Formats: sequence, structure tokens, C-alpha cells
Amino acid sequence: MASDEERPVLVATEADDVTADLVIAQLNRRSVPVVRFNPADIGTDLTVSARFGTCPAPVAGQVRTPSRITDLAQLRAVYWRRPVWPAFPHLGDDDARFAAAQVRYGLGGTLYALDRPLWVNHPLRNAAADYKPAQLALAQRLGFTVPPTLVTNDPDEAREFIDSHGQVIHKTLRWTPYEREGVPVTGWAEPVTAAEIDDSVRVTPHLFQARVDKVADVRVLVVGRHVFAVRIDSGLLDWRKDYSAHSYAVVDLPDHVDKALLACLDHFGLASGSFDLAVDRAGDHWWLELNPNGQWGWLEETGLEMSAAFADLLTRGETR
Repeated sequence: MASDEERPVLVATEADDVTADLVIAQLNRRSVPVVRFNPADIGTDLTVSARFGTCPAPVAGQVRTPSRITDLAQLRAVYWRRPVWPAFPHLGDDDARFAAAQVRYGLGGTLYALDRPLWVNHPLRNAAADYKPAQLALAQRLGFTVPPTLVTNDPDEAREFIDSHGQVIHKTLRWTPYEREGVPVTGWAEPVTAAEIDDSVRVTPHLFQARVDKVADVRVLVVGRHVFAVRIDSGLLDWRKDYSAHSYAVVDLPDHVDKALLACLDHFGLASGSFDLAVDRAGDHWWLELNPNGQWGWLEETGLEMSAAFADLLTRGETR
């Protein structure tokens, strides 16, 4: 059996992931073995073998890459960053769908069955935490101020909500890759008026939210029990639209906000998460959303040692 020092961290992410590179560099400084892989490499560059019911351990097996062989029973942690699943474009549509499902439920299912290593974060828990309506309800239970929000596919209810709240924005319920005439399109938070609501709203639920009279945004990264908060001053409704318009400042959150964010992660069983809050003119913090696997790498320019915190958490490999 491998010693604690020899137990590797498994990093699942796409080929070009600068944020994962930051964490891996920190793990290298700690002399922690790292095995990096991407599910899209299944085949000659990625092999998985797992056995069930034939040995004392519930799961026994290996993940093999061209440079590493990893014993699944010896993992200290799994960092599930931005993995890409294979699409099998060389196959016909039916065969591609079949093959993609077998990878998700074979490779994915084998990894998801591992309960000993620390997951940052377990994909199934990420998925459960990624529903905005569930987030909004939990945030209110935890004491956050939540903007009045309507999720509906009823055009009349949407118009009534907008008329009653005045300034209202529309937000997507889930970010999804989307193209129009080959051009990628992103769903920003955008103002919406009652006059813009037509019968096409009936096709799918939409999220409408009263606009917060904010003076700034706060992006919060929680890693284990470490809370990193950065104030973003941009003057934009959705600060993601133009990163060049920002100024950043490291801030301390009120104690009750810190505790509520940690309680949110505990509720969903997450080791880490990125939160978006709004600050109003009175200095109060409004809940906007949780991204269980949000981006944070560019915020290290503020001097916060975020990648080091991830490396420390993965090195300990403690299960939650």
C-alpha cells in the first residue's frame, strides 16, 4: 500500500486549463504526485479498468494515461475541474450517442463510486447544487436577502411581475453552449420590459428577477473553510460582459455572511464553490447565485493565495 506521501491527486480537466495549471504547480511545490486526465482522451490515451465484488475494497482498479498508472484505491483526492466528455464525431449519430453514454456511465460511474478520496467537487453534488431555484430557496433559509424572483413560462405572470417590480432582469436558468449562425452567444443578465414578453415564453421556464440597486458586486471563492472575497466595481449590470471595466479590492465579509456561505456548501456537500453577491448602497449583501465550479484564477492577481488553498485542501485529502 502506498504511503500518504505517495498517494496521488487525480485532476480531471480539459487540455488547456490555466486555472488547473495554477493548482498543479502548487501541488508540485508540495511534492504531491499528480495524475491529470481528460475523459475526451478515452481510447489509446486513457484507459480505465475497475472490478466490483471480487476484492475487499468496494472498487478496485486503475486509470492509465500515457505517462501514469493510477491505483484508484490509493487516491488521496480528486480535483474535478473542467473535464470534457468525448463526442465521437467520427461515428454516426446513433453510435456516437451510444458511445458517449457508455463513457459517462462507465468511466464516470467508476470514479463517482469512489468515496474514500476527497472530491473537489463530486460531479453529482455539483449537479445537484447547480439549480438556481434550489439555491434561491436555500439562500433565503440561510438568512440572505434574496431579490424577488419569478420562474415561469406563463407570459401573463411574467408581465404582472415586471409591472409590479419596475426594473426587472432576465437570467438564464443554466448556461448552455449556444450558437447563432456559427457565432457563440452568451446569455447575460439583461433588463426586460413587459412589452418584450410574448407567447414564446410558454416554450420553457424563464427566470425574472427584480433588479438590485447595487453599488458593486462581490465574487467569493470558498475553499474548504477559507473564504476569499473580492469586491468588483464595474458599473455594469453583468460584470462578466467587460473585464477591462473592473477595479478589484480584497474585502472582508460580515461574519454572518461567511457562516451562511459555509452552511450553503455544507448543505450541498461541496468542498468549494464560487458565489456572486451584490452590495447595495446601505452596504448590505444580496444573494445572486452559486457556481459550484466557477472560475477564479484571474482573481489571484489581487494577491489572494487561492491556488495554494486548493493545493493544501487536496494535499490533506480529507473526506468531508
